[in-house]
Amino acid sequence: MVVSRIVSDGYLRMVKTIPQMYRYIYDRAERATEIGRLRTWAHQLTAANLRPLILQERPDVVVCTHAFPCGAMAEYKRSFSDAPLVVGIVTDFAVHGFWVHENIDRYVVATNAMRDALSARGVSPDAVCVTGIPVRPEFAPNAENSDRLRERLDLPRDRYVALLMGGGLGIAPLERMLCALRTVRAPLAAVVVAGKNARIERRLATAAESVDYPVRTLRFVDNIYDYMHAADVFVTKPGGLSTAEALVAQIPMVLCKPLPGQEERNARVLVEAGAALRTRRIAELPTALDAVLSDENQRARLVAAARRLGRPNAAREAASMIARLVRVRKEIVA
Repeated sequence: MVVSRIVSDGYLRMVKTIPQMYRYIYDRAERATEIGRLRTWAHQLTAANLRPLILQERPDVVVCTHAFPCGAMAEYKRSFSDAPLVVGIVTDFAVHGFWVHENIDRYVVATNAMRDALSARGVSPDAVCVTGIPVRPEFAPNAENSDRLRERLDLPRDRYVALLMGGGLGIAPLERMLCALRTVRAPLAAVVVAGKNARIERRLATAAESVDYPVRTLRFVDNIYDYMHAADVFVTKPGGLSTAEALVAQIPMVLCKPLPGQEERNARVLVEAGAALRTRRIAELPTALDAVLSDENQRARLVAAARRLGRPNAAREAASMIARLVRVRKEIVA
């Protein structure tokens, strides 16, 4: 718990205050060929602390959706012969070297390029499953009429709707983004999701009063897929999960203010695939939104690319693979 808090708090402070330093550390760690002493110590400490829990729960498999627990479980497998299977699910569109360990039983990744990157680092191609990033099936388009959905969500039907998100912690500059959209030429309404940050939600509510278009401010919601289906454009920083959800929902994306490291790589992949537009500055947002909302061809290209890259069955495929892995191991042990 202490190590986890130090890592998460340190990460958030760094990306907010000195993003260039975090980018330097991230890139340097990517190029490193050996695991650093501090990271090895943290993995060893975590593995030892996990021992009582693993013995109590006796899991068949441990699924890791972050590089740090993946490393800790790799250390656990080195330390204890009765370790369970370990599966790493990479929830970004590029894989960092921190994920790479010799004894992870399977990796789940979003693209063939990620499989190739792991292979180049010595991971067997047979140990890598390209399923896409697992998301809930509700993100796939459904038969509900758009007007009916907007009526259910109490959203205007005579305006374009922009959905703005800044991650679960709400660390994107959402207030500045809201204010920038005042100059969008198309008739606009916005839904802004503040995540789990109550302070940001209050500040957004105040900012919403200063703009001349309708704004709905929300905290974390369980049905964000409904809002994606109801909206015309998704404005967000490029987190892996939220953009994977948007790809499946087939909503055009405008990416803004990616965090250093993994989000910058996500943005590069999504833009090169044609599934998103990227703005370098917040001041560029109105032009990007007008391009999406007013140009049917541009919008159609973004939707078509999202359809190609989105993997609505990723969760089912990953779960089936894990079930097979467990079944084979039990057969071998028996």
